[in-house]
Parts: sequence; C-alpha cells; structure tokens
Amino acid sequence: MKELFVANKRNIVLVSVFCLLTIALYLLPTGFEGHVKGDSIRCRARVLEVDNSRLHTYGMVRKGEQGVSLEMLNGPFKGERFDGHNQLLGQMDRDKLFRVGDTALAVLGIGPQGELLTVNPVAHYRLDLELLLLGLFAVLLVLFGGWVGAKALLSFLFTALAIWKVLIPLLLKGADPILLSLGVVACLCGAIIFLVAGITRTGVVAFLGAFLGVFSSCLMAMFFTGKFHVHGAVMPFAETLLYSGYGHLDLAGIYIAAVFIASSGAVMDLAMDVAASMGEVVSKKPDITRAEAFGSGLRVGRAVVGTMTTTLLLAYSGGFITLLMAFMAQGIPLANTFNFIYVAAEVLKTLVGSFGLVLVAPFSALVGAVLFTRKRETVPLGESATEQL
Repeated sequence: MKELFVANKRNIVLVSVFCLLTIALYLLPTGFEGHVKGDSIRCRARVLEVDNSRLHTYGMVRKGEQGVSLEMLNGPFKGERFDGHNQLLGQMDRDKLFRVGDTALAVLGIGPQGELLTVNPVAHYRLDLELLLLGLFAVLLVLFGGWVGAKALLSFLFTALAIWKVLIPLLLKGADPILLSLGVVACLCGAIIFLVAGITRTGVVAFLGAFLGVFSSCLMAMFFTGKFHVHGAVMPFAETLLYSGYGHLDLAGIYIAAVFIASSGAVMDLAMDVAASMGEVVSKKPDITRAEAFGSGLRVGRAVVGTMTTTLLLAYSGGFITLLMAFMAQGIPLANTFNFIYVAAEVLKTLVGSFGLVLVAPFSALVGAVLFTRKRETVPLGESATEQL
C-alpha cells in the first residue's frame, strides 16, 4: 500500500507539472504575433449572396473575381452587411468558391480612423468543426483510456503546443534545425513516455530506447540527404518562406529534422512496447538473466517492427499518392520516377525513418536488460524491480 501511495503521489505531481507547462506554453508568445501587415480584424461571416458573372471557366479551372455579400457574425461589425471580393487564381489547391449559406473567415482591413477599407473572405470557416473533432477525440480518449487516456491527451496537447510555440518560432529565427529538433524531440519523448508510464524503469527504458532510435535516424538522414542530392526546397511552401524574407533558413537542415521528427512517434510506440513487455517478463520471473531479458526484448521487437515499418510506408505514401498516379498515368518508367527529386525525398524519409524504427528494438532491449535486471539487493523488500528507479 505504501508503494502504491508513493507511485500515485509521484504520478499526480508529474501530471500537475505538465499541466502547468502546457498552460505556460499556451501563454508563451511566439514573437511573430506582430508580423501581421496593417490593421485588420478577423471574424466569421455568413455568405448571403454571390456573383459569379466575372468568373471564367477554362476546363476544370476557374479564374476571375467572385463577388460575395457577407453578414458579420461576430466582432465590432456584428450584424452588418458588406460586399467582398474573392479572387480566384486558377490554382485548384488554393482557390475557394463560396455558395450562399457558407460560413467564411473574413479579414476586414481597418483604416487609421477606424473606418472599414476592405472586406476579404480568405477561406471557409472550419475552426468550429476542428474544435468539434478535437473535443470528440478528447472525450473518446478519456472514456476509453480513463486516467491513462487523460494523460495521453495531456501529452498530445503539450506536443502540439511545443511544436507551435517553441520549434517553429526558433526555426524561423535561424536556430540550428538539427540540434533544436533533437532537443525538442527528446523533451517530447520524455513528456509523452513518462506521462503514460510514470517515472519508472519502464519509462526510462522506453525513453532511452526511443531517443537512441531517433538519434540513429538523424545520423542516417544527415548522411544520405547529401548523397541523394535532396534539398529542403522539396518541402511544401519552402520557396514561399525564402521569398518572404527568410532566405537565411537552412532548408536542408530543416528537411533532415523533418525526417526524424516524422518517425519519432512510431519509434516511441515501439520502444514502449518493448520496455513494457520486458518489465512484465521480469516481474513474472525475477531471477531472469540479462541475456534472457535481452532475448525476450528482441523477440518482442521482431514481432512488432514488421507492422510498424509498414505503418510508416502507408503514412508517407498517402501524402504523395497523387504524384505517383501522375507518373503512372503518363507512362513514365520506374527508373525515372524514383530518380525524381520529390519521390526520392519521400523514399529517403520512409527508409531512414524505418531504419531508426528497426534499431529502436535492440536499443530498448539492451537498455532494458541492464536496468530491469540490475542487482536485486538494491531494491527494497516488497517493491517491484520493474518500477523502482
């Protein structure tokens, strides 16, 4: 009972600390809040009327200007009606077409005397649906996972805020992308794993195994990115960043960071599987040798790694499936396809991420064999060897 009380107390303290850290991250300014040009107000608006007479259709593409009559739903002009203009550039991935009854995100340009200068419907309003999805996800996670689900939700929020409030602003300010990303991933690995597993041997084994796997992916990405002649401009909106006054950015380094960041979630999952399984084995057989524990960890890793590498392949391929379809539709040979820089960049990301995923199993098994089977006399009577740190 005493050990259970201590473990619960430690758990509550850890969750409280990460709650405070999550709140602090939410309140932390990025430093880019004042980069919005001019004075403007963003608000929701209902589309009352549309005028498509100045739109021209060229096959599947539309260009021109759509007139839109909007009723403001919030903000200082709530209830008022204004006419706006929706410019279509003939780019299907960026253009939007409004219909009567749609809800739009409108940007109102305000003059120096507070007068309204422009009304620009920039996008369909989706924030309410996004928050609804997040709420449903949170409820389902807590209902299914209970206390562990609540901690997983906390780690999810902490991770999202760490990326938005720490990683991205520091990358924009010119910080070394590889070192910065390694540091952020290490912190996130610790937060996610220790929130779920607690500050236990299982958590330490999973953390060390995961970080060693991520670090291996980082080294592989640094080596093969140069060999593949892949530059960071293959990433979406990379050129837009350069033309927006951020020509100092190390896009190649950011691409390398993206490679091991993308695979870090699967790496943590596999490390936790191996660590938890080894902990259970040791708890059932306290006299197990290090060699036997290492072998058990490897067998668990072998069983899981096959599906995990396929998971990475499916996750990555889903992002560029239309690119592969375009090459196949034009009858381009596979040799040409896989030498194309965009395809080569995805192949590199998939295989390097999988390389770290394969290595995390032996890393976790090795660390677990050392930590789980250390001398029994260091563990007080009545306390589990798999939980005592």
